[in-house]
Amino acid sequence: MEQNNYQGALQKPLGSGFNATSTTSEVIKGVELTGKIAIVTGGNTGIGLETVQTLAAAGATVIVPARDIEKAKKNLGHLTNVEIEEMDLASPDAIDVFATKFLSSRRPLHLLINNAGIMWVPLRKDSRGIESQLATNYLAQFQLTARLWPALKKANGARVINVSSHGHQFAPFNFEDPNFEQREYETLLGYGQSKTATNLFSLELDNRVKDFGVRAYSLHPGSIGGTELGREAPLALFIKMGFCDENGNMLPEVAASLKNIPQGAATTIWCASSNLLNNIGGVYCEDADIAPLAADKEMSAGVKAYSLDEANAKRLWTLSETMTGVAFHID
Repeated sequence: MEQNNYQGALQKPLGSGFNATSTTSEVIKGVELTGKIAIVTGGNTGIGLETVQTLAAAGATVIVPARDIEKAKKNLGHLTNVEIEEMDLASPDAIDVFATKFLSSRRPLHLLINNAGIMWVPLRKDSRGIESQLATNYLAQFQLTARLWPALKKANGARVINVSSHGHQFAPFNFEDPNFEQREYETLLGYGQSKTATNLFSLELDNRVKDFGVRAYSLHPGSIGGTELGREAPLALFIKMGFCDENGNMLPEVAASLKNIPQGAATTIWCASSNLLNNIGGVYCEDADIAPLAADKEMSAGVKAYSLDEANAKRLWTLSETMTGVAFHID
């Protein structure tokens, strides 16, 4: 019987031997990536930068598309095996230009790591009228993956790793009003539905592409200190969520629960390189293993079943093609 992860059928930890404190250096140990080509979005800062450094040190050639080329050169210029290209995920045209340039190199693509994302932003919509977190965190992933499909297929063994979040539990995907046209905007609801979309996409993508030797995964990197993800968040929001006191000081118990950046990027590296995943895909991972299914109660450990629902995954694929204008045909 053909296996897939619809309804979370495969959401069971494998006993990888790693945990929440495992780092990228521990996860990559013994892995050789010479000759492999990787693309990492958001690869010039935070866990994306750690991901690029780890893959390059293991021998991979890593392409980093960046909106701010000078910042990318500053942060990545010391690395060998790294190429910097221009791309703004908020611009559909820029995604197409980047993908076309890469395809023109006629290289295979072994690893596509859709790492970039935004969070805690006010209501913004792009030129298409799409809410910015949905556009950047998910629809850009869908479009870039679709455009790079010929190179993924050419690799004869590729993985697509989509960085999601435990924050998918903030909200299921709202098919009736994804762009907050009829409901009041709440930034965490926008973030939550964008990450639920990432999980549904990874689920459906894996089922459609596995016969071509391509597998897809989504993951929660953990709550991480030292990234730029919260750069636009007002202090009042952090206070409301119980992260900070009224002076903006992070509460000690919150600080103690955070991963550092090498720990935060470890699950991405595990999804990209672990042999335990050679014959399994479409799963949501955390702490360098497959995550369990979450309980029904609010904000519990693991992954919510609604973000692994077959009907929603297929419905989202069709909606994504409509919203982006990109027909993602697998052949």
